[in-house]
Amino acid sequence: MQNSQGNVSLPLNLSSGIAESKSGEFWRLGDVSVRRIGFGAKRLAGSGDGGAGSRDRAVELLHQVVALGVNHIDTAAFYPSHGAAGQTRFESLGWANEVIRRALAPYPDELLIATKVGPTDHGMARPDELRGLVEDDLRALGVDALDLVYLRQMGLPSIAEHFGVLAELQEKGMIRQLGVSNVRVELLQEAREIAPVVAVQNRYSVGFGRANDEILRLCGELGIAFIPFFALTAESREAGGVPTAVPAAGVVQEIADRLGATSAQVRLAWTLSRGDHVLAIPGTSSRQHLEENLRAGELVLSPEDLATLDALLD
Repeated sequence: MQNSQGNVSLPLNLSSGIAESKSGEFWRLGDVSVRRIGFGAKRLAGSGDGGAGSRDRAVELLHQVVALGVNHIDTAAFYPSHGAAGQTRFESLGWANEVIRRALAPYPDELLIATKVGPTDHGMARPDELRGLVEDDLRALGVDALDLVYLRQMGLPSIAEHFGVLAELQEKGMIRQLGVSNVRVELLQEAREIAPVVAVQNRYSVGFGRANDEILRLCGELGIAFIPFFALTAESREAGGVPTAVPAAGVVQEIADRLGATSAQVRLAWTLSRGDHVLAIPGTSSRQHLEENLRAGELVLSPEDLATLDALLD
């Protein structure tokens, strides 16, 4: 990650006491080798109202994220999201990028920040709106080029025109690497005919089902990172930043209790078990949960545990 204020490298603490993953700790996204457990900015606000206190706590947490050796942060202009307790509708607070800049700029060379464009207040952006969204991200993050930009599509029968715009911006040097999100196999193939795709971000989790098995397998064959969202909680099942019950919670908790782990650690360990190309970007507003999530790389699930969790996909 290069900052418009200068190319300054800050040391990452990769020997911070977080054990190495048993299934390979790193994956290469473009020209950056990232840890397979990263950090997602969607829940940075936690149960706060998004005000100054929430932002200050987010800055402190991001300092800890980097101090613990995380070098892959996933964000978006419309992050974080906040929902009051008992609600399933969420308001986009829209300050994650600014807080990331405040906390971490000038950025370490080893840090990759991935963002996404597509969703807007009026629905899916038109192709002619994408450049403006990319320019907004450049300004908010304070960089000359974005490390990785996903096209987060919403119901498009074809993404060729939209992805083509991002490919042109990549050629202009505004974007280094491209990804796609919420896509079917045919849309991934369509994008790859236009420009290289280094990452796919689709929904995938214990108990979700097998809708994305094929694209996960294909990404492995092609050397493309597969990065699930909602790996810990379903889209409509968190409120006020606190995850509530998710499918198969009882089975996951039984395994966690037996292993002396948290249910989140079991879910993350299972996610990483799906292939060396599978990365995780758990989000939280809690330092404790951050540290717990990173230790999921230490957790070894037995073949019996994996088979039990795999069966929950059917």
